[in-house]
Amino acid sequence: MIAPTAPKPAAAAPQGFRVGDERLIRLTASAANKVTTLLTKQGRKNGVLRVAVVGGGCSGLQYKMDLQDAPASRDILVETAGVRVVVDPKSALYVTGSELDYADTLQDGGFKVKNPNAATSCSCGESFSA
Repeated sequence: MIAPTAPKPAAAAPQGFRVGDERLIRLTASAANKVTTLLTKQGRKNGVLRVAVVGGGCSGLQYKMDLQDAPASRDILVETAGVRVVVDPKSALYVTGSELDYADTLQDGGFKVKNPNAATSCSCGESFSA
């Protein structure tokens, strides 16, 4: 008689993303509070903030931010100030060492990126070159 074999545990699905740290990007407390509020309003309690760099703007590159449900394949995930932030590998080249802040003011309010890699930025602060 053949003894039954124990079922093999299912192989864990590959995450598809890497885990980074705050040396890539970090959020101030103000930015973290705003992102958490926005994620909650959208019903994405476990969601992520995607920070990307795309071509455009008057200086050549600009930031794009988006709220998503989860990291995508090849993303770099950073937990900072209680918020999960994801950056694609190409954008990571441009945002390494950056700080994301939020100001709730009438003029110059909103999210601002302090990027040590930006060689120049336009007068409105919305685009940069590296």
